[in-house]
Amino acid sequence: MLIARALIDELIAHASEEAPNECCGVVAVEPTSSSAPARAVSVHPAVNTAASPLKFEVDGRELLGLLDAIDQEGLELGAIYHSHTRTQPYPSQTDINFAANWPGVEWIIVGLCGPEAPLVRSYLIDGPRVAEVAIAETAM
Repeated sequence: MLIARALIDELIAHASEEAPNECCGVVAVEPTSSSAPARAVSVHPAVNTAASPLKFEVDGRELLGLLDAIDQEGLELGAIYHSHTRTQPYPSQTDINFAANWPGVEWIIVGLCGPEAPLVRSYLIDGPRVAEVAIAETAM
């Protein structure tokens, strides 16, 4: 995914504001029909209804509203993001299970734990397979 530093900073700020609980939300991208990386254009924070440092949950109505707003802007869902406040930014088994409902969508995780924190990583999850994908910074 191509993403501007300002959008990465929004993800990190949201994660920091919600700590010690996990944050969550979605990232909208420009529509693409090629194999070129998607270009992120906006971050849409959501409320973690679990209010937990160990997991996130998004109210279905809120998520549908975010997806509708993205669609109304002529954009597409590019990524679901959340934070890990106690572990490295790598998908947990809970994340992997949840990703089964979202094929082809990237999973961005903001890690707030460890010496390199904050650390932002993105993954494609296909069944039990987890593959890290590059996040390339770009101009807005």
